[in-house]
Amino acid sequence: MADGILVVNKPSGVTSRDIVNQACKIFSTRKIGHTGTLDPLASGVLVLGIGDGTKVIDLLTSQDKEYIAEVIVGVSTDTLDITGNILKTESKEFSSSQIEKTLTSFLGEYEQEVPLYSAIHVQGKRLYEYARNNETVVLPKRKVKIQAIHLLEEPYIDQEGRQCFRFCVQVSKGTYIRSLIRDIGHRLGTVCTMTNLIRTKQGQFTLEQAVELSEPDACLKILKIEEALSEYDRIVVEDDRREKILNACILDKNFTTEYGLFFDSNLQLLAIYQEYSKMAGKAKPYRVFNKNGR
Repeated sequence: MADGILVVNKPSGVTSRDIVNQACKIFSTRKIGHTGTLDPLASGVLVLGIGDGTKVIDLLTSQDKEYIAEVIVGVSTDTLDITGNILKTESKEFSSSQIEKTLTSFLGEYEQEVPLYSAIHVQGKRLYEYARNNETVVLPKRKVKIQAIHLLEEPYIDQEGRQCFRFCVQVSKGTYIRSLIRDIGHRLGTVCTMTNLIRTKQGQFTLEQAVELSEPDACLKILKIEEALSEYDRIVVEDDRREKILNACILDKNFTTEYGLFFDSNLQLLAIYQEYSKMAGKAKPYRVFNKNGR
């Protein structure tokens, strides 16, 4: 089994957990995780960590994400997407300039209320459990950042006579696009619901490089851990320092990026280090791999 990172094109209609389960069967291992849940309705980039690739999932999860979202105007549901129960409908239409101005108003940080139908834990229970049991719960809020957002084309009218539009957005970790669409509706003076969502990018990983798990050569598309973390400094060490690194010793910080990747003389990845805040000029291990370089 290869250790590393696989960029998968998740289809609509399955959960992120379903994709992980499929990958476990294909690669004959249970050591697989993903770097950010996509709702069943959504499709697109889902980054998997395989084997020791699971050790760097936190680094990849923190990366910005890009989406293309489709919206229906004048409809709200309990799940904030079209798969939920309709709570309200009204006939509203807006010009492209009104929509674009509203989208632009979200640039920067804002406090976002998470959806009731989500896996966020509140008082030991996931929010969707409260929803399924018809229990009242105060929805948490958190700051998110909208890096870029714009309308993709002119709004259009669907077969039922309702206005729809598509937009592209780049967001920070933890942003719910369903919640963003709800908030866009509020600022427009109506309600809006998500009808489709495609994750087109996560960090350096794009939809163009994503593979279908059903592809016979999917295993050949697994990236090495260091390829997935190409933005960090690389340090090659001599054999006398190799054992120190594998034994998780504190080192002098000789890298300028947030993390440093240490390799042996054979260019095998030994460990990932980060700055040690308790000792100036020193670095501590973030992840150490085994003596075979993994």
